[in-house]
Amino acid sequence: MPKITLIGAGSLSFFSRLAADILTHETTCDAELALVDIDEQRLDYAGRIAERIFKEGGYTGATCTMTTDRREALPGTDYVITSLLVGGYDAIQSEIDIPMKYGVDQCIGDTLTPGGIMRCLRTLPHQAGIAQDIMELCPDAVLLNYTNPMSMLCWGMYRQAPGIKQVGLCHSVQHLIHQWAERLDVPVEEVDWQVAGINHQAWLYKYSRNGENLLPKMREVAVRPDIWLGDTVRMEYVKHFGIPVTESSGHCSEYSPWWRKRPELIEKYCPGGSWNGGSGFIKELYDRTDWEEQMEKMVSWETPVDLECSTEFGSHIINACEGGKPVIIHGNVENTGLIDNLPDDCCVEVPTYIDRNGLQPMKVGKIPMHGAAINQTQVNVQRLAVEATINADPELVFQAFCMDPLTAACLALDEIRDMVIELLEAHRHCLPAFEGKTLAKRPCMVGCTADNVKCHDDPGEERTEQGKEAAS
Repeated sequence: MPKITLIGAGSLSFFSRLAADILTHETTCDAELALVDIDEQRLDYAGRIAERIFKEGGYTGATCTMTTDRREALPGTDYVITSLLVGGYDAIQSEIDIPMKYGVDQCIGDTLTPGGIMRCLRTLPHQAGIAQDIMELCPDAVLLNYTNPMSMLCWGMYRQAPGIKQVGLCHSVQHLIHQWAERLDVPVEEVDWQVAGINHQAWLYKYSRNGENLLPKMREVAVRPDIWLGDTVRMEYVKHFGIPVTESSGHCSEYSPWWRKRPELIEKYCPGGSWNGGSGFIKELYDRTDWEEQMEKMVSWETPVDLECSTEFGSHIINACEGGKPVIIHGNVENTGLIDNLPDDCCVEVPTYIDRNGLQPMKVGKIPMHGAAINQTQVNVQRLAVEATINADPELVFQAFCMDPLTAACLALDEIRDMVIELLEAHRHCLPAFEGKTLAKRPCMVGCTADNVKCHDDPGEERTEQGKEAAS
């Protein structure tokens, strides 16, 4: 009877999906689910939903425990699943609204951009703490992380908890493969494909059926108005670079400098429609005042949880590790020579074989050169954000923002520094490691000349107001 600890179990729908998936497998139908959440009300709902799933699915051998203390739950655990939100809606709102005031227009902001960097600062200490607790209390457990920013958090965890058995999970790869099978009208089970890169920006660079390369057909489909209008930015990637990218257009529009730097470009390439690039869409996702009502409906089975197993990787990984059917999933792991043309220590998304021997990431060699080059711009930000969080260093935070493609496309360094100062202040309540630390201002030299800014050893000369400000 495997023990599976779910940290962040009070989520509105994600916990119920994973719990239902886990119980569908013969190897885990009698699992012990240890539910952990710091919100007691949400935790109570999670427990009641679990018990309802047990009843409706006839899982008489499954059990459920609840606690607000993860260290109480972890001993004896075989698998840990994490899905965290640190700082709540207020943090999300400020990391979208403050950059917007400066001209940085984000759609989702949970992976890169100002929102992704701030989310790393406030979340990585908790994720790293979980990883360190696992290494102390259940070192053989496998950690399945569903929390964003995925690459930054996984990178930070294997930095701070060496030896942790972990994989970061996302659903974008399997969705992409099925989506293109539908667009090309081919049976997905007959397609031979290969995807690799980094999370939310992995590249589909092989897609064939019966020996026929289907990438040229993708390029034709990508410029059909009915397809382009519904997935604009991703189709622009196919049109110009020849290969599809995994995540939605809303996500993709934020990760590069081309789409969101001017209002007219946003209107043209990010026409809204939620995942297609709507400004501040993340706030719509998280501003759920009806969460209690929705969870009550799951408890009462007015809104029943689907008891059929989904395509989410989590349950299939656990089943394979427990001796069930081996699987190949796409996971986020440390690049230990897996992708030759990305840095060895970064976090990459690659095919990963899983059986009772555990996680076995597969080497893919080189990915397309232009795809790796685009990935590298993200990796630069991720590296600085992880270091900034580990060291609680405001200057490293600023440097991470400076390397962010969207921020750099919109703002000058003086503007970036001012924005970071404001963001750090707004998030101070959920950044305890930054207590007493501030990002220093720098003199703004715009408009200064040799005539209106005098040296300090020039007595009798009055500086202009602008010169005084610059010399302060």
